[in-house]
Amino acid sequence: MTDSYRAGIDILSQTGSTQDERRNRAAEVAPDFVRTAVGFTYGDIFARPGLDLRVREMAAIAAFAALGRSTLQLRQHVEAALHVGWSKEEVIEMLIQTAAHAGVAMAIDAIADCHDLLVDCTGASSDCC
Repeated sequence: MTDSYRAGIDILSQTGSTQDERRNRAAEVAPDFVRTAVGFTYGDIFARPGLDLRVREMAAIAAFAALGRSTLQLRQHVEAALHVGWSKEEVIEMLIQTAAHAGVAMAIDAIADCHDLLVDCTGASSDCC
């Protein structure tokens, strides 16, 4: 086992998470990948100096909430955040804050990306459809 993996397991234990069912299932068929993922995510990134685990967990919650695709990962990081000292109210406020920024920003990007498809072509603009 690598030092990064061992450090990752230590970080996971500090957050109240060790091995979960999904990680165990993945490790049955791809153990090297799971060791690499734990080592990189927790042993290299989460273990870096400069931010404590409380801040790192809140960043993970904001990212997973903004992505809107990985409910299980979001739930694990909410549990970890509560374990390292965040209150339920603080987690809720972070999710509200995330919604305000990720939702609006994603909508603006989507509209801008589809501008040429959505512009009103009934006017006299020469760059219309």
